[in-house]
Amino acid sequence: MSADVVAAILSAGLGGRWQLHALNASSFCATWRAQRASSNEVLFIKSTPAAQATMLQAEADGLATLAAAGGIRTPELAGCWSDAPADTAVLALQWLDLSTRQPTDFGARLGRHLAALHGAAPAIGDGRFGWSRDNWLGGTPQRNRWSRSGGVAGWIEFWAHERLGAMADRLAATGAAVELIAAVRRVMDSLPGFFDDGHVPRASLIHGDLWSGNWGCLHDGDPVLYDPAVAISDAEAELAMMELFGAPPAGFWPAYREAAGLHEGYARRRGLYQLYHLLNHALLFGGGYAAQAARLAAALLR
Repeated sequence: MSADVVAAILSAGLGGRWQLHALNASSFCATWRAQRASSNEVLFIKSTPAAQATMLQAEADGLATLAAAGGIRTPELAGCWSDAPADTAVLALQWLDLSTRQPTDFGARLGRHLAALHGAAPAIGDGRFGWSRDNWLGGTPQRNRWSRSGGVAGWIEFWAHERLGAMADRLAATGAAVELIAAVRRVMDSLPGFFDDGHVPRASLIHGDLWSGNWGCLHDGDPVLYDPAVAISDAEAELAMMELFGAPPAGFWPAYREAAGLHEGYARRRGLYQLYHLLNHALLFGGGYAAQAARLAAALLR
């Protein structure tokens, strides 16, 4: 898609003339820096073919939901449009000038703000797990059908069918190793044993894909989140993703624990939640992720 097409969609949606500079494209969308010709207003733009408009619409919905919940900052939403004749969908967001130097208390700020998000009462769901729409985890559709209940039973139902089971089905459809799929099914059957320590999952709004590439530091030192895959979930699933490809910044854990607490059984459930994201990486990128997922599933079954 051309810069002229994206600029025309911005002009139709926001008025004025826009100048676009191409940024690094991902495997899921093109990205742009857009500046209004008559001012210093700058936006961050994502664009996709119109057939993938739901990906951008789901992201816009997730950002709006996180912003409404408060607790932690997100880029402001300027608009989301789809132009079928031009075969282009566009998401326009506030341009964030991120700092490459984090203050010494950045980790603690991230911990407190994320605890506030997780502790806020979700506006929907009545204590159940799921979301009002499906969304996307990277380039993978993420299914979010509501659990029938809250508590341990509802969470096990949701994690088994909407997370591990849904991902196993997608992998099976691509011809993934039958041994991996069988191991995931056995982990699903073993889920009740991971909650025999008294942990009762509380329905919490989570970002849903919170690795270090999806949080940043603003120049005032505050954390900001972007690229969400929101759902009402157990907050432990969020924390586990933060530890999958690295670790939260120094100071995060004491601040988070002080504000929100953390059940002592989290450490043995962490791999359960990381398995979902490894399966997604196996689906998207193949390579060693399938083998890593198989090893994690085997460890969980032990």
